[in-house]
Amino acid sequence: MSTPIHRTSTRQPAAVPMSARHREGGSRTGNTSARPPEHSLRDMQSRVGNRATTAMVQRVRDTERGDAAANGGASPQAKKNYRDRIAALLDRFKKNLEPIDTFVKGFQTPTNAAFTQQAAVAANESLKHSAAASGTSAASGNLLTEAAGTVVNGMDAYKNMKDAKKHETGADHHKAKKKAMTKGADTVIGAAGSGSYSAAIAKEVTKIQKAADAAVASEASGVASAAIGTIKGVRSAFRIGRAAGKYKQIKKLGDPHLVQAGALARLNEAREQADWAAAEAYVALDSYWNHEGPGRLELVSEAIDAAWEAMTEARDAGERLQHAENDVEKLSKVQEYAKKKQLTKIGKEAAGGGGESVKAAAGVVTAVAAGTAGLASNPVGWGLAGAGAGLVLGVTLYKALRAATKRYEEVHHPERWAPEGETPAEAASRTESLQHALKFWKKVSKGERQAMAREIHALAAGPAISRNTTAEMRESARSLLIALKSGPDKHGLEPDAWAGTLNDPAKTSGWIAEIAEQLASG
Repeated sequence: MSTPIHRTSTRQPAAVPMSARHREGGSRTGNTSARPPEHSLRDMQSRVGNRATTAMVQRVRDTERGDAAANGGASPQAKKNYRDRIAALLDRFKKNLEPIDTFVKGFQTPTNAAFTQQAAVAANESLKHSAAASGTSAASGNLLTEAAGTVVNGMDAYKNMKDAKKHETGADHHKAKKKAMTKGADTVIGAAGSGSYSAAIAKEVTKIQKAADAAVASEASGVASAAIGTIKGVRSAFRIGRAAGKYKQIKKLGDPHLVQAGALARLNEAREQADWAAAEAYVALDSYWNHEGPGRLELVSEAIDAAWEAMTEARDAGERLQHAENDVEKLSKVQEYAKKKQLTKIGKEAAGGGGESVKAAAGVVTAVAAGTAGLASNPVGWGLAGAGAGLVLGVTLYKALRAATKRYEEVHHPERWAPEGETPAEAASRTESLQHALKFWKKVSKGERQAMAREIHALAAGPAISRNTTAEMRESARSLLIALKSGPDKHGLEPDAWAGTLNDPAKTSGWIAEIAEQLASG
């Protein structure tokens, strides 16, 4: 027999009744007011402390029960290993640092460059020392954020490499393989960026200490900054090329209204024929109904059956046409959304890559002007540093604002992108929605992109999932998947096996996650 579970007593801890007894004793002696003040203070602290401890323990127990229920009755330890916990902690730490890092890159670093340039022109050693101290703190903050991101990306790359080996084929394999490659590249670039920030710290420290090798440190920092900016700019150029290629492939699919015009015409013709057949059946029924003679009842009965069958076929033909027209509208909508996502990505990468390229140019100026005033110590370098930081900052703020808006809509208008046939969650208040929007470390899980991914999968899936979708429409939706780089070759499958995974309800969630990922990437 299992050990019975004893409920936690809700009685107050012993310290509270004891304090009460002390109070009663004092009242019996009639000397309550004569008690020292520290005794009352200790009694109050005891009561408050016991209540706080009890509430804290209860909250911990409630949290454990909630986590266990969310994990199917299993403890969190059974669901996550230490590596996942460390990765989640570091990711949260990095995301909390990112707002500070954005401020440093967008404001503090360009301002330091301006003061450094002014100090060099005016030969103001005090201002030069202050700018160097500020530059040291700025580079240190950048290094901390970059190093944390590098570790997180490396752990993510390793995890996704294992997942790609675990899932040898299919959507889960492709998603994990692509993410492993992306995170691996981010790790390498992050490590190089950490080295660049370390060089920047060394440069500023030598300026503070007025070391003899300040020129060498400044030159090394400029070279490192230029190299990192160039690498990031080149990477953005490759991403722009991939996004442009995906955009062209989607555009080649054509307007679904034109592509499906023939299929819709055939369905409309079938509906018209079914309507004519139903009308003829009703005319026949009327003639048999007015017929006099033997066998009238048998003829009427047969005419009723024929009219019912013709009416059913006409209704089914009308529903097939209406469903096909709705599917055409859905396919047109998701194709336009996919093209818009690629154009948006091209714009963001162009702005971000341009900013990194300008910063690389500023690094070159720094290296050339080594030994004078450090980072961007002349008007040209200062202008390049400010322009590059402005472009990168603009992209960062745009992404942050978009993400906050999506988080707000996710909880304030849950019905907007809720799955079809599913009861949406209760809408949060405006205040709660604003609070959720400010949680920049959380990703949007029920937004427009996920809704579009569900639409694409529903159109491309087989009869087991989308019975009413026509073969022509299904083929067009699968062509869109291929254009989104989710085709059979990317999944390591033959076309028939690939189509089978689309028709497998057990793999629906994996497919939706894969499509959502491909909509956002180039």
